[in-house]
Amino acid sequence: MDLLNTEEALRQYVNIIIQEAKGNLAKQGKNASGSLSDSIKPLPVEYKEGGLEAGITMNSYGEFIDKGVSGIKKKYNTPYSYKKKMPPPRSLDKWVVRRNIAPRDDKGRFLPRKSVLFLIARGIFRNGLKPSLFLTKPFAKMRKELPVKLITAFREDAKVELKTVFDQ
Repeated sequence: MDLLNTEEALRQYVNIIIQEAKGNLAKQGKNASGSLSDSIKPLPVEYKEGGLEAGITMNSYGEFIDKGVSGIKKKYNTPYSYKKKMPPPRSLDKWVVRRNIAPRDDKGRFLPRKSVLFLIARGIFRNGLKPSLFLTKPFAKMRKELPVKLITAFREDAKVELKTVFDQ
């Protein structure tokens, strides 16, 4: 049985989620380089284990931005946490440059970038990353609408299949 309408309904569902997730990233200012937003893509709809499966792929750190990370002092409702190891300051270098973060000391001189990176990494280690739910919220919203759309699409596929069977 060809499920062309059902596959298309799933594709549309995934594309709407992706569009809203990218919009959420932009609104929340969580996409400094644009690479996370660019990495969010739909996986092809496939037949697996007697059903259709659709999905979304993105950079691995997107899950941490979506679900957040608990710090050692500030806790969030998330499966991730910093326990004993601080994030590496060097991983924040490009982010600091893109955000144009260049604090000055009391005399008006720029602080060394290594110091700034360390202070930001220490702040993240202590306070964690607040969950943004940029992907979770659109998924939850669309999850309510999906059954109706799938039933309608499946009904159309069944009509086509029954017509084909009865015509033969």
